[in-house]
Amino acid sequence: NYSVGLKLGEQVFLFKDFVKLMHKNGFEVILDVVYNHTGEGGEKGPTICFRGIDNEVYYMLDPKNKRYYLNYSGCGNTLNCNHPVVKEMIIDSLRYWATEMHVDGFRFDLASILGRTPDGRWIGDFSLLKDIAEDPIVGKLKLIAEGWDAAGGYYLGQFPEGWAEWNGKYRDCVRRFVRGDNGTIQELMLRIAGSPDLYANRQTHASINFITCHDGFTMRDLVSYNQKHNEANGEGNKDGADENFSYNYGVEGDTDDENIIRIRKQQIKNFFTILMVSHGTPMILMGDEMFRTQKGNNNAYCIDDETTWVDWTLKEKHRDLFEFVKKIIHFRKSHNALKRECFYQRYDKFGNLVTDITWHGVNPFEPDTSYHSHSIAFMISGFDPVKGVRIDNDIYVILNQWIEPLKFVLPPLYGQSWYRVVDTAQEYPRDFLDVPERIEGYYIAQPRSTVIFISDAQ
Repeated sequence: NYSVGLKLGEQVFLFKDFVKLMHKNGFEVILDVVYNHTGEGGEKGPTICFRGIDNEVYYMLDPKNKRYYLNYSGCGNTLNCNHPVVKEMIIDSLRYWATEMHVDGFRFDLASILGRTPDGRWIGDFSLLKDIAEDPIVGKLKLIAEGWDAAGGYYLGQFPEGWAEWNGKYRDCVRRFVRGDNGTIQELMLRIAGSPDLYANRQTHASINFITCHDGFTMRDLVSYNQKHNEANGEGNKDGADENFSYNYGVEGDTDDENIIRIRKQQIKNFFTILMVSHGTPMILMGDEMFRTQKGNNNAYCIDDETTWVDWTLKEKHRDLFEFVKKIIHFRKSHNALKRECFYQRYDKFGNLVTDITWHGVNPFEPDTSYHSHSIAFMISGFDPVKGVRIDNDIYVILNQWIEPLKFVLPPLYGQSWYRVVDTAQEYPRDFLDVPERIEGYYIAQPRSTVIFISDAQ
C-alpha cells in the first residue's frame, strides 16, 4: 500500500519503517536519485511545476531560442543544476532524505549533468558536485555517480574528492575480454588494479566495478544474445544501447543445448570471479546469481511483468551457479589482500617504491600483453610492505579466455605451496573447493576459465 493508503503521510511512515528494518538487518539504504531532469519534458510537455515557476532558472534552455530545451538527459529537458536556486533546492532535498529518512547514501543518475554550466560546459570541481561532497550533512554519506549523460558527456575519473563512480570502463573492458576480443589485456590490467589511471587521487573504493546493472542486459542475457530484443517496449527496437559487448555462444536466446548452457554459466562464473578479485568496490545486479533473464530486453524500465520480476524458483533451479556466487563473494570478504584501500604500487615507510601485485603469463613474470593475447595471470601479495606485516595469503589468479587449454607454470613460493580454490571450468561442486587442493609446478587452465590459488602461509 505504499503511497496509496488513505492515512495522511502513510507513505512517509512506511518508508521510515523500511529503512529501520533494513538497518536492523545489517543493510544500508542507497537511494537512486534523478536530479538531471523532471517530468515536464520538452517544449511540448505539460506545465506541472518548475516551468510555471521560473522556466529560465530551473532549466537549461537553448541560447538561440529559449523556447527550446537543452536535452542532456535524453528526457526532453535538463535541470539547470548549477544555478544558485536549483543548487539550494537539490541540497535541501538530499538533506531531507539524510536527516528525516536516514538513508545511507545516494546514487546519482546521469550525474555529469550536475557538473555542467547553464550552457553545458563541464566544471566538475567548481560545481554542485563539489558542494554536495563538502556539505556537512550530505557529504558524510556515500555518494555514487553515474559519470556520463545522454548527450555524450563522459567524465569518468573527473569527479571531486568524496565521490565514488560507476566504472563504465571496467564494465566494457571485462565484457570485451570475456567475449574474446583482441587488444584487451593492457587495459584489463589497469581495471583489475583499481583503475589508477582514473582514481589515483582517491582511494580504491572510488571505483564501483560492475558487469551489469539495472540498465542493460542481465548477465545471463549478456552470454545469450548478440543483439538487443526490445520489441515489447513499443519503440520498434530502437531504444536501448546497440553495443553490449555480448555473445550468444551459438544460439540467440534460450536453448536446451547442454553444452551451450554450460559455457554460458562458465562465462558468468568468470565474470563474477574477475569482479571479486578486482581492486575497488564490486557491485552486482540482483538476479544474476541465479541466471535471471529479461529475454534480451536491455531497456526494460517500462515493462511490468515476468520480464522484470524476480522469479525466486530460479534459485533452486540454478543452485550450482547460486552456490558458486555465494562462495566467491565470501572468498573476497575473507581475504584482506583483496580489500586494500590504497593502490598496489606505492611507497613504503623508507621511501622505496613497492608493488603488491605482479603480472605473469604462461611463465612467471612474463605476461603477454600483445594485441592477440587472451590470457593473463597475476599474484597479489599477502604481505603489506608499508606496515611490514603479513595480512593474508598470497593469491594467484589465472585468466584464460583463449579457445584452447594453456599450461601455466606457477610462480615459486620458496618453502610454501599453492592450493587451488577456484576453477570455473569445473562442474559444481568442484568449481569452488571448500578444502583447497595442493598443486605443484604448473596448472592446465581450460579454455575460457578463471583459476584461483592461495598460498599456505598467512
